[in-house]
Amino acid sequence: MQMSDTREIKAAPSEVWAAILNPDVLKACIPGCTEVTGNRDDGFEATVTQKVGPVKATFKGAVTLSEITEGAAVTISGEGKGGPAGFAKGGAVVQLEPIPEGTRLSYEVEANVGGKLAQLGSRIIDGFAKKMADEFFNRFQTAVEGPTEPEVLEPDVAAEGNDEGSDGAEGQKKGWFKRLIS
Repeated sequence: MQMSDTREIKAAPSEVWAAILNPDVLKACIPGCTEVTGNRDDGFEATVTQKVGPVKATFKGAVTLSEITEGAAVTISGEGKGGPAGFAKGGAVVQLEPIPEGTRLSYEVEANVGGKLAQLGSRIIDGFAKKMADEFFNRFQTAVEGPTEPEVLEPDVAAEGNDEGSDGAEGQKKGWFKRLIS
């Protein structure tokens, strides 16, 4: 299964580059990830739990970085084993390009699965892989850009709507992503 997409991130290429190499940012952005350890030179190890159709598995795997063009491009390759559920392996070529608004991030992803997962059929697997990639890059974009600007309310509306469940708490939750890469 192959897919590609482009994102425009409102941050300098150097910030985007630092984030894509930061294990804490990766852990926060990978759906179902419970652990990421390692570094750019030796590679990363990750633990991810996911449910694909009726199959739920915890994958433990290794991620390596290659073909690094400092600040501009990297190839990310990984393979995870999920016990009886099977395995997943794949890679992504990520390229960064400066644009007036910040950085254009382009990626091409290739993913393969085997074992019980492969028996689910390509339509389910392809849909799941696209969902995972979209969710990762949405989270990554939020992590790098930081929270969106809060809506400005009229003074009397702000006082009435300032309970604990208001958007202010949501904005604070998103703000921790930005601090991860600072």
